[in-house]
Amino acid sequence: MEMMKLSGMIRAFKAILESPNDLTSDEIVAHLADAEWDDRYNRRLHKLIKNAKFRFQASLEQVDFQKDRNLNKNDIIRFSSCDWIQKGQNIIITGPTGAGKSFIACMLGNKACQEGYSILYFNCMKLFRNLSYAKIDGTYSREINRIQKQDLLILDDFGLEKLDQQSRMILLEILEDREGRKSTIFSTQLPPDNWHEIIGEPTVADAICDRLIHQAHKIDLHGESMRKKIRN
Repeated sequence: MEMMKLSGMIRAFKAILESPNDLTSDEIVAHLADAEWDDRYNRRLHKLIKNAKFRFQASLEQVDFQKDRNLNKNDIIRFSSCDWIQKGQNIIITGPTGAGKSFIACMLGNKACQEGYSILYFNCMKLFRNLSYAKIDGTYSREINRIQKQDLLILDDFGLEKLDQQSRMILLEILEDREGRKSTIFSTQLPPDNWHEIIGEPTVADAICDRLIHQAHKIDLHGESMRKKIRN
């Protein structure tokens, strides 16, 4: 077991030896197999969450479904099944500052990790800045390939500042390679109708919006800041 690196099975086997039991041979084999599966699942889940670098370690149980938030519980539960990722679909989360956009995005990302999907989380401004630097130091292709391999890409705080030429072309390249194949979550304070102004250059803005908006699921959060509610 040690040579085959069956760590979950080893722990379960030692526990069986140390504790009196009346398990049959079949039950012992089933118990060892279950223990190994659980161990591998937990190790993979830990690795996926660590690699994703979520802003929040959020769970579905923590989501506040107060009516004034305009957050449909049935929709969130349906999204938590991750069928939309399997279909290569997108989600756009909009709402005012502090409405919980990032929290919902991270919660859906955590659920995706539990289903075995690979995820990366980025703040948009930091992503575009880092990829601009990557063009200079020669690591851009490697970073883009790493992003494109992910089953789910979470782009948080989109639209806090207008995109320059390089940033909008980076965004277009990312979305073009993922369209219909991989999923993306956008969180933003701006409704999609205002994205052209932030993206700039109408032709590129049309291309970006066409690849992301029209067939995306939408979550439009309302209400006052959740941070303010927590402080109160």
